[in-house]
Amino acid sequence: MKKLLFLLSIALLGSCSAQTKKETTKAEHNMGTQELDTITLGGGCYWCMEAVFQRMKGVVSSESGFSGGFIKNPAYREVCNGTTGHAEVVQIVFDKKETSLGKILAVYFTIHDPTTLNKQGADEGTQYRSVVFFRNENQKEATLNAIKKLTEEKVYTDPIVTEVSPFEVFYKAEEYHQNYYNQNKQQPYCQYVVKSKVDKFEKLFSDIKK
Repeated sequence: MKKLLFLLSIALLGSCSAQTKKETTKAEHNMGTQELDTITLGGGCYWCMEAVFQRMKGVVSSESGFSGGFIKNPAYREVCNGTTGHAEVVQIVFDKKETSLGKILAVYFTIHDPTTLNKQGADEGTQYRSVVFFRNENQKEATLNAIKKLTEEKVYTDPIVTEVSPFEVFYKAEEYHQNYYNQNKQQPYCQYVVKSKVDKFEKLFSDIKK
């Protein structure tokens, strides 16, 4: 019950692709329409995050990719080695008329464990770290406030280790990683890991699922 009450309160806070991989920068983001906003989130395997946010009202797109590293155009196999500094992330474009940053963050902090360092379930390595890449002060403040509220209300027994860093660039993952859960539901990882997160979202956030 405590977690559900927290989620409701945090949701109010934000109300106010390779060329072979597509690279998205701050400049490109700022050319978008005023009704849309974009945030980049890491919380373990991007198949899980992508599948959940695809099902959320107001989300226009949810793409799997990489951010936070130090080489250009990383390939999935390179990122898996943990040597590029990148995190697996989803880049979420959402319609501010239909949802809010607060709701996005409420879902985010529910569908992954923000207290495990460089690890989500059996997936281990810096590429699976919990991280929010913010594009502006509003996103940074909303994220820090969410973490502060989670901590104050003791929603988690362990300290939150989510990294909060400025967004620099997003590299879209290979095409076979896009829309992965929807196209591979019978794959064992999808059955036992991704589906559990999708089910959790649909149970706790039934009012904002598509």
